[in-house]
Amino acid sequence: MAAERTRDRTAPVAAARRRRLRADQARQLADLLRRQVLARGYGDGVLPHEDALGAEYGVSRNTVRQALDLLRAERLVERVPGLGTVVVGQKYPHGLDRLMGLAETLHGHGRVSNEVRALGPVRAPAAVASRLGVREHDDVLYVERLRRLDGLPLSLDLTYIPMDLGVELLTADLENTDVFRLLEQISGQPLGTAEITLEAVSADLHSAAVLEAPRGAALLMLERLSHLSDGRPVDLEFVRFRGDRITMRGLLHRSA
Repeated sequence: MAAERTRDRTAPVAAARRRRLRADQARQLADLLRRQVLARGYGDGVLPHEDALGAEYGVSRNTVRQALDLLRAERLVERVPGLGTVVVGQKYPHGLDRLMGLAETLHGHGRVSNEVRALGPVRAPAAVASRLGVREHDDVLYVERLRRLDGLPLSLDLTYIPMDLGVELLTADLENTDVFRLLEQISGQPLGTAEITLEAVSADLHSAAVLEAPRGAALLMLERLSHLSDGRPVDLEFVRFRGDRITMRGLLHRSA
């Protein structure tokens, strides 16, 4: 009886293992290797040989090759004759558990510069007015910036700010200073909280051209409404990040 119960328990497990396709295994392995690549787990920048990876993760060499193909498509690794698979790409960490500007977030990873593509008052659409707590069609400041990290296009930021604060930004150094820092200086109080939404969107023709990304490529869209410490909403942003150059990280706590 005991042997029969053991067979009853192990049969579904064995069947499930048989159903796993090589593509499923390759995707799983790519996820594990991607983490190692982004964490700079390969100190010399060269991944172990395919046979070594297969032995370490218990998969076939063909599965390893498929996993590496996935990482090559993401431009994280490349095959170099005589050397093997080497790390050629990098993603930069963007925290989701602190309210910081991009230059603050990427401090230590390079220099963030801003190309101001548009700056001026616009009539607030209803969707913007309601979020910022202003009357519909009141003027708000609209700012469009291309953000670069060490010269590489990283994000396209579209920002709306109430005009009583935004008027001083018209003459501010937006090319070298985060808007968050400027808002704190102008208002005389720190930022407090922000509501965020993160989703994937396809790169439209304009965004693709500005970010130097393929049209239709997946971008990370961060919508963020930031408040001053007194609760007033002051900054509504729609930020399109190149998905191949940024990774979102955070520390979450499970409430009791």
